[in-house]
Amino acid sequence: MVEKVEVDVLVVGAGPAGSTTAEHAALNGAEVLLIEKRPVVGEPVRCGEFMPHVEEISQIFPDALDIAPLFEIPGDLRLLETAYIRLYSPKMRSWEVPFAGYTTDRGRFDQYLAKRAVKAGAKLITGVKYNGLRDGVALADGMEIKAKVVVGADGPLSKVAKDAGLGRSTDLCPAVTVQVNGDFDPMPEMYFGSVAPGGYAWIIPKKGSANVGLGVAKRFAKMTVGEYFDRFLEQKGLRSEMPVMGKFVPMSGPIRRAVNGNIMLVGDAAGQVMAVNGGGIPIAMLCGRFAGRVAAMHIKNGAPLEDYESLCRKQIYGPLRTAVRTKMLANTCFGSTWRLEMAMRSLGQRRINKLIRCKPILP
Repeated sequence: MVEKVEVDVLVVGAGPAGSTTAEHAALNGAEVLLIEKRPVVGEPVRCGEFMPHVEEISQIFPDALDIAPLFEIPGDLRLLETAYIRLYSPKMRSWEVPFAGYTTDRGRFDQYLAKRAVKAGAKLITGVKYNGLRDGVALADGMEIKAKVVVGADGPLSKVAKDAGLGRSTDLCPAVTVQVNGDFDPMPEMYFGSVAPGGYAWIIPKKGSANVGLGVAKRFAKMTVGEYFDRFLEQKGLRSEMPVMGKFVPMSGPIRRAVNGNIMLVGDAAGQVMAVNGGGIPIAMLCGRFAGRVAAMHIKNGAPLEDYESLCRKQIYGPLRTAVRTKMLANTCFGSTWRLEMAMRSLGQRRINKLIRCKPILP
């Protein structure tokens, strides 16, 4: 039997983007349904589990307003505080760059954000897969959901985007990660060069373990991402009995349009990722807040959903577009270990500092 439901806002996907959207739509008076295809929100974990401190987020996005409350994260989700990131060139020259952040348990982090949405008044249903749109009605497992606004927060291969006729990221980079138990240097590390062509490998420490992974750009890769990963683990003398998890990271910047009719896209589905490092959680939350507020205002007084895109462009997209330009410049070096080595040495500490914060590196 099919359950028929009517709501103001349907959010598809309970990652950071979807849960934050649902929270802020509910806080602003909308009746919200948040659906997640996985039985447990946040599992399995598919990312490096590193979060910048709110002070760093403010530096990266200086035009973003009143962000501190958004990133009030409980202390028990901050597993290991870090003050620096260590970057390695292809020839293993290293730079220690000041960058305040912390490692987290991504599963519990996502569950915390989903609980915030529920506390705000949203209804969460897990284990329900979005299957498409028919005559304006969203179809999910055993459900027909009539919503005034549908928000796709369903990742870089967004089905909502496809159904809405909206574009998707044109540069999807495969990435894999696994948890490795043991004692690690407390400083996150990033490795560039042939270890991960067009991307980088990482070792992000936690308490008694580390998240180890890498991502590559397909245009530069001569092996599969899994083969590069196996080689990296072997080089580092690392082994893990945990399952290796994979994902795609959108690296071409925000998509041209994230709104069509009554449908909005947010997070990875909208390409809202820093192209210089693949980081997306802070942007997903910042843009999710905009999406939720605008969706609620649309229900209340007919505010255009395009206001969401305007807010993103005004407060968030400038640094993301700078990151895309920097990534395009870096692409001219990724095909050659020697060129990449010389480029990183030429950049030096000051410009690398700017690069990881999505600031222009030239002149």
